[in-house]
Amino acid sequence: MKMSRGGRLFLATCLGSLFVLVLYFQSITKPEAGLKTGRRPGKSRRSPLPTLYNGDQQPELLAAHTSLQGRRELLEQACLGHMRKRRVLSPEDLKHLIVDDKHSLIYCYVPKVACTNWKRVLMVLTSDGRYTDPLAIPANEAHVAGNLRTLSEFSVAEINQRLRSYLKFIFVREPFERLVSAYRNKFTRRYNTAFHKRYGTKIIRRHRLNPKPEALEKGDDVSFPEFVQYLVDPRTQREEPFNEHWERVHSLCHPCLIHYNVVGKYETLEADAQAVLTLAGVEGTLQFPTSGKTTRTDGHMAARYFKHISPLYQKKLFNLYRMDFLLFNYSTPEYLRTR
Repeated sequence: MKMSRGGRLFLATCLGSLFVLVLYFQSITKPEAGLKTGRRPGKSRRSPLPTLYNGDQQPELLAAHTSLQGRRELLEQACLGHMRKRRVLSPEDLKHLIVDDKHSLIYCYVPKVACTNWKRVLMVLTSDGRYTDPLAIPANEAHVAGNLRTLSEFSVAEINQRLRSYLKFIFVREPFERLVSAYRNKFTRRYNTAFHKRYGTKIIRRHRLNPKPEALEKGDDVSFPEFVQYLVDPRTQREEPFNEHWERVHSLCHPCLIHYNVVGKYETLEADAQAVLTLAGVEGTLQFPTSGKTTRTDGHMAARYFKHISPLYQKKLFNLYRMDFLLFNYSTPEYLRTR
């Protein structure tokens, strides 16, 4: 069967784009050797990357340098030891990577890891003066699609250029504390009716014996054990991907394929955020917002929730989130009972 000239040209174009992606993502886990600039197209500026890795840090970065460098090295070692299968990323995989061309930054946002405040900060940085105070931006506005550009919106060549030269950072959190935080926010708050309807009704229908009609209709009283059953049920991921609020970080941000320069942690949020702002050269004009929460989800709270989960389901859940524990150097929680 002969292919038309137009068909051959279309196939060649597709293969060419795929080849570019393969070439880039096969080398992306290696350090950016000889990197000198982190410039936006048409604009020259000094990249913050040498400041972080060439030993000429500003005094305020010295305390954070060892920790940040150590995390990156541990992440690379974990990737080499545990990620045996490589794959090509598509633009669809890059929807969580927010781009700031003005300051040569790429941030992969992870829900329940201060992402609302980071989005507020990036809206200030990219707004050309429209916003000046992150906390003056309503939380719901920070999550409106289109307020910030994501890497998936660019061409393959533009994606590669930014991934090679921009400062890439991510913030992570102890996986089960993040999971309990997501459950508390999405299933125990009366105002989250969209989540109750979208996920709660399904969870109750599938994992509750003899549910009441009202529960099936509203889905607003999902228990944590029911939520865990839903997560570890093989049917769940066969039917659709996890919601971003409980999706694993390595699935959202692909840290073994994308070479993050800074791996910040929720547990050291203030210091790590300050380090990123200093590297971006905006530490004098902008402060990362401090949390005003009085009931923050910590290890003690997570332990209380896991107390009602059987050892079998604790083990299944740990296996589900195991890669996030390994990649970001989080210890197995002491409260976990897997036998």
